[in-house]
Amino acid sequence: MENSYLSEFKKREYFNQCTNSEELELLMNKKKIKAYIGFDCTAASLHVGSLLQIMCLRLLQKHGHQPIVLLGGGTTRIGDPSGKEETRKILSEKEIEKNIKNIEKIFKIFLKTKNPKTKPIFVNNYKWLGKLNYIKFLREIGKHFTINKMLSFDSVKLRLDREQSLSYMEFNYMILQAYDFLELSKNKNCLMQIGGSDQWGNIVNGVELIKRHSSKQVYGLTTPLITLASGAKMGKTEQGAVWLDSKLLSSYDYWQYWRNTDDRDVLKFLKMYTDLDINKIEEIKNKDINHLKIILANECTAMLHGDKEAKLAEQTAKKTFTEGSTGIGLPVIKIQQSQIDQDLDIVNLILQSKLENSKSEIRRIIKNKGVKINNSTIDDEKLLVTNKLFDENKSLKLSLGKKRHIKVELV
Repeated sequence: MENSYLSEFKKREYFNQCTNSEELELLMNKKKIKAYIGFDCTAASLHVGSLLQIMCLRLLQKHGHQPIVLLGGGTTRIGDPSGKEETRKILSEKEIEKNIKNIEKIFKIFLKTKNPKTKPIFVNNYKWLGKLNYIKFLREIGKHFTINKMLSFDSVKLRLDREQSLSYMEFNYMILQAYDFLELSKNKNCLMQIGGSDQWGNIVNGVELIKRHSSKQVYGLTTPLITLASGAKMGKTEQGAVWLDSKLLSSYDYWQYWRNTDDRDVLKFLKMYTDLDINKIEEIKNKDINHLKIILANECTAMLHGDKEAKLAEQTAKKTFTEGSTGIGLPVIKIQQSQIDQDLDIVNLILQSKLENSKSEIRRIIKNKGVKINNSTIDDEKLLVTNKLFDENKSLKLSLGKKRHIKVELV
């Protein structure tokens, strides 16, 4: 069917693998189902690398299905070896609980919460994993897993092939994830798990465990690993992660991330990361690439930060780049008068701004005429920041290259 969940899932280039796509499509066209995605809570926020999974949950709601958001309070305590070269840092229980609360707020921005039939169900797998009896778990669940098969999955095999250590704790992760699916199948009538392509082995384990344990048919669906045309990893920049929390990344910086998308990725990202109708994207695909980048930036920013912030970011960018003004809406850092009095130099000001984190790189950029204050080029790496550089509002614009700008306020 043209308007089915899986049909649009494929058109938006979300589709990688499915345990039984034809059967799943028939089921989803016949009835509304519950499906889940798990998110481990290793940081205070998710970043853009998790956005594709969030868009899959939005799409479920659009087609009348109900998403289950599993926040891994239990599995975060273990660590998923998938795609990792080393053991994850173990967080305290207090840190994990704090992260869960912050991440849940992010989901409530992206997902609609008013319709009882489609509003997200939030679950924390520590609720059941924290109560497991080890002997009972081995007898009832462990018997369904063979070491031979577990060693064949990429999440384990790649680590061992590279002769990197894999703890027994991490080795257990795939069994715990399969058990999560079993719990949600029994208690929430969840019929599908969605995840990234690196989760395929873990998801298949869950499908097979449920079949053996309860003879129930459930499904697994994965999305492709997103790599940028440039070869860089999705959600990472020279300045760090592109967070989905305005406390960690301003709406302007978020807008700029999407505005700076590689030309080769723009159409793909319009499909993947916006709610624009696929037919609409086809209609506009031959327009000027910079116009499409602004549409992408506006759509993505509005979804997370709201229409007002998206428009403000666009106006700020226009003023900053086209008109050369400071612009309202630029990210702001504050420095103390005492720092000026103590001979703060341009290199340390840039370090403090976090536009760049290497002194040698800053000096190289200055040498190449890439640093500006209030649109004037700085060519002296020993330049002292004085009160004269600030305007009547005690602010100045600091720029690195054409794309990195920040407003510095004196307090």
